[in-house]
Amino acid sequence: MDALMLSRIQFAVNISFHILFPVISIALSWFVVYFRYKTGKTNHEGWLAAYRFWTKIFAVTFAMGVVSGVTMSFQFGTNWPGFMERAGNVAGPLLGYEVLTAFFLEAGFLGIMLFGRERVSQRVHMAASVIVAIGTSISAFWILALDSWMQTPQGHWVDSEGVIHVANWLQIIFNPSFPYRFVHMLLASALTVSFLLAGLSAWQILKNTAHSATSNVMKSGLTVAVIAIVLQIFVGDAHGLNTKEYQPAKLAAIEAVWHTEKNVPLTLFGWPNEKTQTTDYGVEVPYLGSLILTHSLDGEIQGLSEFEHKPPVAPVFFAFRIMVGIGVLMLLVSWFGWYRLRKSRWQPQRLPRWLLYTFAGMTFSGWVATLAGWYVTEIGRQPFLVYGILPTAEAVTKVVPSGDVGLTLVMYLVLYAVMLLSYLMVLKYMAEHPEHEIHTGRLNTADLNAEEQ
Repeated sequence: MDALMLSRIQFAVNISFHILFPVISIALSWFVVYFRYKTGKTNHEGWLAAYRFWTKIFAVTFAMGVVSGVTMSFQFGTNWPGFMERAGNVAGPLLGYEVLTAFFLEAGFLGIMLFGRERVSQRVHMAASVIVAIGTSISAFWILALDSWMQTPQGHWVDSEGVIHVANWLQIIFNPSFPYRFVHMLLASALTVSFLLAGLSAWQILKNTAHSATSNVMKSGLTVAVIAIVLQIFVGDAHGLNTKEYQPAKLAAIEAVWHTEKNVPLTLFGWPNEKTQTTDYGVEVPYLGSLILTHSLDGEIQGLSEFEHKPPVAPVFFAFRIMVGIGVLMLLVSWFGWYRLRKSRWQPQRLPRWLLYTFAGMTFSGWVATLAGWYVTEIGRQPFLVYGILPTAEAVTKVVPSGDVGLTLVMYLVLYAVMLLSYLMVLKYMAEHPEHEIHTGRLNTADLNAEEQ
């Protein structure tokens, strides 16, 4: 493979590994704030244990996200110099804002959150936890503002040499797809963490290591999941309508619509064949495609044959169905699980073992759905880095040999495999040995009560 394809694969590997950790840390920081709030409000040992346990998981996850994010920034210079040369006037400041606002908040107050429980007042400690959570959300704001602009660019002008310049920062930041992507990502994070909480809690019960926090954590995770999955369905629908308006080729690839037509069926399963422009072995539901994509039974969908530039169909087609399939599974499991937990009077130990194994099996289901959705977004933008403006082939390095790119790709794969396995082993160990995590660094609840009064 040439340097272009290898560089694309390498960046995909880097961003796939990196996104696993922000998608946890964004929502987990707010769960930690909630556990901290409930600790001060109730003085209940279960909430205190939940706060201690999940604060440590947040710290490990945050560190992994920082480390993996550094390598991505290096690739802008090594593999994609054309991107910064052409789009650096937009990308540079947005990435800089993320560092100057979000990262400084996170790094500045994370130490107080982790180590200041017995060194500062409880209100200061609570404030530090909230500021760290705000920082994670602001970080997502700036990163998604940049990515959304690359998908639906506006507020810029291009000079005679192809360099992109800023015309209006507000239009760049609040571009047409940004609100949908930002909310979609926040909900994806909430669902990812909800199933992480429920899954690890279920695993603790199955391994007889449940503690005073287990029931509170599982209840919190499932309650957020039943709400977030419904909201995600509506946001996803709105996001799809936005994609139809601004990136119709991507939408055509998602549904493998080869020719413009009305009364489009929804293809549940199939095998897109780009050579024959057909979907082999397709299982279709009549009219449902038009109804979902246009909110009309006879709505018209533009076909791929109308576009000069079109993304590869098969990866987008399959990734979208994986994302939706995981989402439907989350809907069924969260609602049924919440109902059974409530029926068991919020005692997860009374749940049937098959349901606990289901929760445990879906611990990292949010990762799968997030990666699938990310592939739909990024592969569906091809063959452009900045949609309609900067082709991917024009941004790749011209000086780094393909052999060097291939070598570093292998090194990244090996390193990330080791890091991911280590992370999973740490989480497994913490879940199976929670006694140390929840009995260190007690909060001074007497001092907290005095301050609240």
